[in-house]
Amino acid sequence: MESQRRWVVLAAGLAGMTAGCAFLYGLPYLLPRLRADGLSLTQAAALVACPTFGLLATLVVWGWLADRYGERRVIALGLGGAGVALLAAAAVSGPIALGACLVVGGAAAGSVNAASGRLVLGWFGAAERGLAMGIRQMAQPLGVAVAAVEVPVLSASDRAPALLFLAAACLVTAVLIAVVVRDPARVESGGAFEAGSPYRTPVLWRVHSAGALLVFPQFAVATFGLVFLVDAEGWDAASAGRLLAVAAFGGAAARLLAGWWSDRAGTRTGPMRVLAGVTGVIVALLAVGAAGVPGIAVTALVAAAVVSVSTNGLSFTAVAEYAGPGWAGRALGIHNTGQNAVAALTAPVLGAVVTHAGYPVAFAAAACAAVLAVAVVPSVHLPDRVAAR
Repeated sequence: MESQRRWVVLAAGLAGMTAGCAFLYGLPYLLPRLRADGLSLTQAAALVACPTFGLLATLVVWGWLADRYGERRVIALGLGGAGVALLAAAAVSGPIALGACLVVGGAAAGSVNAASGRLVLGWFGAAERGLAMGIRQMAQPLGVAVAAVEVPVLSASDRAPALLFLAAACLVTAVLIAVVVRDPARVESGGAFEAGSPYRTPVLWRVHSAGALLVFPQFAVATFGLVFLVDAEGWDAASAGRLLAVAAFGGAAARLLAGWWSDRAGTRTGPMRVLAGVTGVIVALLAVGAAGVPGIAVTALVAAAVVSVSTNGLSFTAVAEYAGPGWAGRALGIHNTGQNAVAALTAPVLGAVVTHAGYPVAFAAAACAAVLAVAVVPSVHLPDRVAAR
């Protein structure tokens, strides 16, 4: 029964995180509506980054609460709060009030990012944890796919229907989490660093840094892929959204396969380094296509949308395993904070770069970040971590 329950818990956690990610990372698909309402690209990009700024303020706190009080209550409370904030966002008028609601919603939604990784660590053994975390990390591209299909259509004439849809998803999954999820047994010992902080060595700092660098190309593609297709390639928003939704499903599969690969290889960071290099090459090709080389841009954009998201599950699993059960919530909160700090800055910074220098320069900068991550990823093998415990 317990062997079956872990998959039920994982499925419920995946649903909750998908709803949270549709809100947190799917708002760029609202950009055409916001621009039609009179905002510049830079202003609209700053607005869709607001949830991420809220997220940054609470991730470590949510992780500490999960370490102390358990995952189920933390995730359900946060998703419920995000749903309420989105209901308010649908009712307000004006960019300042909307931005404030989105910040509050992002702060609440941070619970699922910080706590759901602990569920995987507690319910799954090392031999299948990479696959399980890969399934959990499918939530981000799946959430983006849902937003890509629904948000451009629902926001065709007004932004409120799209925000109400995202609110409903958060509220429904909050109830699901409260009813279905059960926290794993508390483990008071067994981590490599139970007697002290795992940050006494540089390993976690390097994983955090590499993960943050890889967020830059990921969010460059996720934030500006739609507007690039509309502005530079002449696509309509609905068709561009459908193409990127297909790419997002490919990204979900890539995360799953990356996790399976890491289980077989006995290391999370080895596959992470390889995929970082592949990401750098593909995003560089996207920059070349955006510069006007025919026949490259759309294909490279789709490939980048798939590959750029593939490393997230690997970095999360590496952080949770290296930190151990006593520190996992806080370490994942720190990891999430670094990643989302970069994500929050990506939209407004690259919005300004696109405005003043164009898409080729923006995508080239994202490719450089992926290449730098190759050098930063540490070498950590799974047997070393297991032996340390």
